[in-house]
Amino acid sequence: MGKHKLFFLPEKKEIEVEDGITIMEAAQRAEIHVNSLCGGEGVCGKCRIQVTQGSIRPDKNSISFLSKEEIIEGYLLACQAKIYENVEVVIPPESRLETEQILMEQPAVDYSDPEKVSVPKIPQDPMTLFEPLSQKIYLELPQPSLEDNMGDMERIIRELRKKAGYQNLEASFDCLHDLTSKLRDNSWKVTATITKDSDLWRVIQIEAGDTSDQNYGLAIDVGTTTVVAQLVHMKSGNVVGVTGSHNLQARYGEDVISRMIFACGSQEGLDPLHKAIIKNINSLIKTLISEKEIDVDQITAIVAAGNTTMSHLLLSLTPCSIRLAPYVPTANVFPQIRAAALGIDVNPNGIIETMPAVASYVGGDIVAGVIACGIADKPETNVLIDVGTNGEIVMGNNEWLVCCSASAGPAFEGGGIKNGMRAARGAIERVEIENGNVTYHTIGKAKPRGICGSGLIDCIYGFVQNGIINHEGKFNLSDRHKRIIEKDGEIQFIVAYSKDTESGKDLTITESGIANVIRSKGAVFAAIKSLMDYVGVKFDEIGTFFVAGGFGTYLDIPKAIGIGLLPDLDPQKIQFIGNSSLMGARIALLSGHAIERSAKIASGMTNIELSTYQPFMDEYVAAMFLPHTDRRLFPSVNY
Repeated sequence: MGKHKLFFLPEKKEIEVEDGITIMEAAQRAEIHVNSLCGGEGVCGKCRIQVTQGSIRPDKNSISFLSKEEIIEGYLLACQAKIYENVEVVIPPESRLETEQILMEQPAVDYSDPEKVSVPKIPQDPMTLFEPLSQKIYLELPQPSLEDNMGDMERIIRELRKKAGYQNLEASFDCLHDLTSKLRDNSWKVTATITKDSDLWRVIQIEAGDTSDQNYGLAIDVGTTTVVAQLVHMKSGNVVGVTGSHNLQARYGEDVISRMIFACGSQEGLDPLHKAIIKNINSLIKTLISEKEIDVDQITAIVAAGNTTMSHLLLSLTPCSIRLAPYVPTANVFPQIRAAALGIDVNPNGIIETMPAVASYVGGDIVAGVIACGIADKPETNVLIDVGTNGEIVMGNNEWLVCCSASAGPAFEGGGIKNGMRAARGAIERVEIENGNVTYHTIGKAKPRGICGSGLIDCIYGFVQNGIINHEGKFNLSDRHKRIIEKDGEIQFIVAYSKDTESGKDLTITESGIANVIRSKGAVFAAIKSLMDYVGVKFDEIGTFFVAGGFGTYLDIPKAIGIGLLPDLDPQKIQFIGNSSLMGARIALLSGHAIERSAKIASGMTNIELSTYQPFMDEYVAAMFLPHTDRRLFPSVNY
């Protein structure tokens, strides 16, 4: 089999590959990220590259996504382009991974110094017990005598019961190694590390002297797009470090469906996806311990929160049945295990808890969100929504909770939209249209590269408010705006002219792209409305409407209401809470009570499967209009 050289620009990286390998596969080997929503199936068109030297024959998939001019210029889809000679390729800006706006904090809970019971510092703090998942307890043991000659470990457990008040204690075998000399060489002064598993406390480590202040935990949000880790000092409860990165699994598909297809349909299977997320986590750990100058062995506990698929991939569990009717995961509740068993680089005896899921598409990230915003702890009825490729919604109070998941599609994250992109450098995130003039703001104040979800919503609101499109999302050609053009057989609106963009090409929104956004917003609103009708709650009976996640943080509320994405509530009732998955994971890390509470919340939540719930389809059809076919639902919208 022949070998060929592939040279990537602008990375200036060269790799040698064999006949028939795709440019996407070569990029993965070279650790170069090329955007892809479909996991290499050739159906999303996001992995565009340009061949500048050598020759690769265009395939039918590439042709369907590219204009005649682009094909002449050497553009192809990286996932379909196979290499049979030496080539040089340029990865254009729209196909590169740039720094993404990763939501890393906005804490919901503030902790006092550790006490058995502490008073909540803010009204929505759902947790009253400070009881970290791992604790280091300093002991000064009485020396053995003929009258008191119990075993060394039994002596430690007896003292722990006296000092900590925990009765159900056991020791791991690893603690027994060198225990005799450790006690006697240090005048019977040692520190015991204990971790909680349900109602059992397990001694996992005995250290010489007083190391009780050297104990850390990790709260991790294992998101589909990004992975974020907080380093928490377990004695004080303080967050001492936070970092995040793009999820390395993206090379196998941008969404959970394409990753499930890869895990269950490819010869490589689950292993690459599992190893990718572990690599992510270990990289974040390395960054955190380097910044804070601590030893990795001082990290003794982890709580991870992710959607059901991400939790399966983290734990190396087969996700194949999640996407197939009747949509059954391997498990919703995951046992506590040693982090080292997954390959995570922390204390060898450190443990990991994975937040429990509710159903195939309502996962531990949503349960963590419920913990974070306290819906399950208040008598008034509140709503939590996390909008992404799936829109997960929870509604309820301290007596009942119902939830659902609507497939919103990737439009809010740039998928299925010409010039759509995630919230990264150069993405247009704010748009104003007034008197025919367009102004915009990009992330990082960079030249425009594309339009992210919040920018798309701004555009569509501006279009319909200014009469550029009608209520069905069709361009108004009778009073044609100067920015409306027809190109490649489709009507488009120029948001940014070629002279201003990074690519040197007009940045446009097409009529089909508008239709995709309307479908996405329609699915989300229909899910909200269906859930409320299911339990007989009206919009004006909602106390607080919590919006979680990075997308929600950058939303313009009146515009989101104006296109019919969010219900027409008093804006004072809509509260952005940031990364609620990470918040909930941190609360669980610092409270055994919250861990137990999360299991009860997950098991007690009623999931409505919208794919078989006929009223949802009726609501979805009704929501395919701007803002909605029933204007009585949106009395404040005046266009």
